[in-house]
Amino acid sequence: MHSRRPTRAAALLGLLWLAGCAVGPDYRPPAAGVPASWAAVDGPGTAPAPAPDLQWWRRFDDALLDQLIDRAVAANTDVRSARARLRAARAAAAQAEGALWPSVGAYGSATRSSDGGQGAVSSYGAGFDARWEIDLFGGLRRGAEAAQADADASAATLAQTQVSLAAEVARSYVLLRSYQRRLQITQANLDNQSQTLQITAWRAQAGLVGQLDVEQARANREQTRAQVPQLQDAVAQMRHALAVLLNQPPEALAAQLATAMPRIPDAAAQPLLGVPADLLRRRPDIVAAERGLAAATARIGEAEAARYPSLSLSGTLGLQGAALSALSGSAAATRLITGSLAAPIFDAGRLRQQVLIRTAEQEQALAAYEAALTGALRDVEDARTAWAHGQDRADALAQAVQAARNAALLAGFRYRSGLVDFQTVLDTERSVRTLEDSQATTEADRTIALIQLYKALGGGWSAQALAVAAPEDTPP
Repeated sequence: MHSRRPTRAAALLGLLWLAGCAVGPDYRPPAAGVPASWAAVDGPGTAPAPAPDLQWWRRFDDALLDQLIDRAVAANTDVRSARARLRAARAAAAQAEGALWPSVGAYGSATRSSDGGQGAVSSYGAGFDARWEIDLFGGLRRGAEAAQADADASAATLAQTQVSLAAEVARSYVLLRSYQRRLQITQANLDNQSQTLQITAWRAQAGLVGQLDVEQARANREQTRAQVPQLQDAVAQMRHALAVLLNQPPEALAAQLATAMPRIPDAAAQPLLGVPADLLRRRPDIVAAERGLAAATARIGEAEAARYPSLSLSGTLGLQGAALSALSGSAAATRLITGSLAAPIFDAGRLRQQVLIRTAEQEQALAAYEAALTGALRDVEDARTAWAHGQDRADALAQAVQAARNAALLAGFRYRSGLVDFQTVLDTERSVRTLEDSQATTEADRTIALIQLYKALGGGWSAQALAVAAPEDTPP
């Protein structure tokens, strides 16, 4: 009798050893093929940047923009959908983790039967059932590992949705202010050209100039007037776009955004780039792709474990008797422990093909990760270059606008003095209108490039904030 104890202990140790194994490849983060530094271009520096700027839009010092982004994050349908997916992924991860533990249930039964006119017989039972699948080859653990990686990827996807939303709201807001500014410029030029038309008409009545000058002045003014409806339409479209991002009807923000701003928003400070490797933790889309690769790797082990034997233990502890009062007696107690071992023998290669499918999916996930990384590097370089060159263009246009205004004043004075023809006046007025419009457009483009740079660097989210779910992100 005593000789069986070492055998049982050895068997138990063997089961524990098998339960500690997990087939399939262990996940290792892929090597990051990123350059050591950014390309040389004037712009934001490359000093170490320890964390993304969580609320970079507040650098624009625009209270209305801050309010719009806060409202968008709270109400946008894409963000709400991403939050729901995160809740589902976290619940699936908890479900997969629960599969590693035994399940216990309670039961109760009562029967009454008779046979061939004999007296009725009653039978009562109550007890507990338990079942546990021993994770011999780590299939369940690989499944839990994959589910947790999916949950992490969903959290990063939610962060990416918030980052993209904040950038899109800021971009639409800057475009709105740009169109409003260009509309102001056009209307101011229209007023100036109306005055020129009036002066030309007076000079024609006095016989100093011909009717040709009057018609040229009128054509110039009407050409400018034709731009007003186009800009008004652009203003309305940007206003509608902002309302939709806030999950509001298109005209919900009409009154709030009706007043034009005296300037196009511009940040007083620019983000620090850090080094390219910082993107691995800054960019939520890269984090999501990396977690997707981890999940795909774990599922190879899950599929591999399905090719090996599985062991399940089940047991019952209960009471049975002919009367309810008999259930309290020790003689009514029943105990049952069973174990089952199952192993695939022939499946026409189905399980092996499943491993190949999961392996191919891992290769796809790796390619997606590499594409996300190289795309992120390009986003930063593009935005950084656009911002730096936008500053040079803005400086040149500022000087050009001032020179064009001076030229227009001189041309008007010399025309009234009879020293130049009317074509010179028209040319200088058109130059002023074109350059002022280009200046407003360039200011907006430069600010949008800065917004894209913040987005490209992964600003607007916090891994720490997502590690602890918000109340609305946790299941009840």
